[in-house]
Amino acid sequence: MSLIPHFFGRRSNAYDPFSLDLFDPLDGFRSLSDQFRPNFPSDPVLFTGPTIDWKETPQAHVFKADLPGLKKEEVKVEVEDDRVLQISGERSKEEEEKTDTWHRVERSSGKFVRRFRLPENAKVDQVKAAMENGVLTVTVPKEEVKKPDVKPIQITG
Repeated sequence: MSLIPHFFGRRSNAYDPFSLDLFDPLDGFRSLSDQFRPNFPSDPVLFTGPTIDWKETPQAHVFKADLPGLKKEEVKVEVEDDRVLQISGERSKEEEEKTDTWHRVERSSGKFVRRFRLPENAKVDQVKAAMENGVLTVTVPKEEVKKPDVKPIQITG
């Protein structure tokens, strides 16, 4: 069971100190066609960010992102400023024919960016990413945290 609260069916990162996601009041309404939001400014970031799971194992931090319909060439994984994992990409808009009649538009298109602040024990120079069946898996190995050497001091007197 997750301790992170759920709003509108999606996980919120309001209490996740490692997430850099910002609140988006239009989240969940991105699938509306342009005829229902004619006064909204044009926004190059239309694709609602992918859902991403982050788990920590004894050996690594593992991120899994659902990216159905995207090819690995359309996704970018980077580590910024030594500790920020950034997953970004773009889903192309489907070509429209003048003779087409759209009845429903729910699949979003456009650019997305998700960022996560990695903990100090992450080996950022050994990050690996793989994509299979529309699921991106990013593995960030962990350094072994050394316990400080404790040397007992004898008390005299």
